[in-house]
Amino acid sequence: MKRGFRSVALLLCGLVVVLAACGHSNNSTTAGTTVTTPPGNVPWTFVGGPILVGQSGAYGTQGVGAAANQPGSRDSAATWTDSAGNLWLFGGGSAYDVSGTVGALNDLWKYSPSTGFWTWVAGPNRVNQPGVYGTKGTAAAANSPGARAGAATWTDSSGNLYLFGGIGYDVTGLNGTLNDLWKFSPASGQWTWIGGSPNANAGGVYGTTGTAEAGNVPGAREGAVAWQDKSGNFWLFGGAGYDGANGNGTGTNGQLNDLWKYTPASGEWTWVAGPYLANQAASYGTVGTAAASNIPGPRQSAAGWLDASGNLWLLGGLGLDSTAASGFLNDLWKFVPSTGQWTWVSGASTVGQVSVYGTLGTAAAGNLPGSRATAVTFTDAAGNLWLFGGQGFAAGGTLGYLNDLWEYSPSTGQWTFQSGSTAINGVGVYGTTGTASTSNSPGGRLNAAGWYAGGKFWVFGGGGIDSASGLGQLNDLWSTTL
Repeated sequence: MKRGFRSVALLLCGLVVVLAACGHSNNSTTAGTTVTTPPGNVPWTFVGGPILVGQSGAYGTQGVGAAANQPGSRDSAATWTDSAGNLWLFGGGSAYDVSGTVGALNDLWKYSPSTGFWTWVAGPNRVNQPGVYGTKGTAAAANSPGARAGAATWTDSSGNLYLFGGIGYDVTGLNGTLNDLWKFSPASGQWTWIGGSPNANAGGVYGTTGTAEAGNVPGAREGAVAWQDKSGNFWLFGGAGYDGANGNGTGTNGQLNDLWKYTPASGEWTWVAGPYLANQAASYGTVGTAAASNIPGPRQSAAGWLDASGNLWLLGGLGLDSTAASGFLNDLWKFVPSTGQWTWVSGASTVGQVSVYGTLGTAAAGNLPGSRATAVTFTDAAGNLWLFGGQGFAAGGTLGYLNDLWEYSPSTGQWTFQSGSTAINGVGVYGTTGTASTSNSPGGRLNAAGWYAGGKFWVFGGGGIDSASGLGQLNDLWSTTL
């Protein structure tokens, strides 16, 4: 069995990537080279926030929205959208707190599109704070998940916000990979620790494939893909973390490609598919053909969508390909919950693929996003899948920060390049605050926060390129109406 690479510095270490561990030691990120972003087909609006990297948080008074409030620069934050269309943001890595100190955060923010104000809702305004777990299943004002990055999130039918895992600080203050599950009630303003371990680096307990059991729990992980189906179930795939090698809550650290389902009504996890061991090979099968034996390879920081039919989609990430080589992927997969089978839809079965952009605004069978990880995704009202930025390969063969915006139509199976640069490290073009323009574009970035609400796609922060070609952590807010 090929031994897995360590979690590269996509999260808490932000902009430094250990490429030798990813099989790309000859294709290093060009940190100081930026390019001009040409006009696109989609109008972006710079909503607000600093246009330069490395900004401290301006917290104001907890619970009070104000024009001066602003989350600090960060990447890998957790996000939710509530029923009122508010945007929620939790924590993140390589983050700047109220004093300008950099670390991991566990602050909780809400942005109201109607007022344009940020509100600091809960959590400390200082970095690297441990979790306060309280009693499992009991909400309390003092409870708080520890500072972290790369967590998975969902929202239940009652509007509660759920948070799982990531890499950060446990109950003892140990920095490691987590598998704790939390629920936040906006109505009460309190967190509840629901399940998982309060201690870092816990292994998974898989049980029997397809059977929900109270003792089941995914192992600690960061950079997993999360979906929520139309029945309200939460889905989780892969990430970098701990497997179920020992069957007793301890495991081996590596890249994962297991698929899980969580049912909020019962509070139970089901191991649905994929191996319980880390660093297992992919099985691609035949392009376009579903099969019980198909399984995407282990990976972290992949892109994910839910389509209008309730199918789960997965693209790229950082992981292992069909030859067991490690690096950035651009394979596109679809999982149908009713059949329990994966289909390899398109893209390469090997790492390190460049983007094929075609003509701006024109769908074509030959168009294809290049290999990448840490992109932002959303599904629009028409059921099309959208992909923005991340770290990977544009039209050239060099690894860098991307700001290309893509649209995929499940009905035609074709990609359309809609805006951004066809080269890495596109500089941010901010224009006039509050004014949409096809000449505007967020700079190239990885691990940005993203939301889809009110017919708009929103992007916040991440690690990347600012308005002056500076490289660092961002806290600018963007939107585009589609």
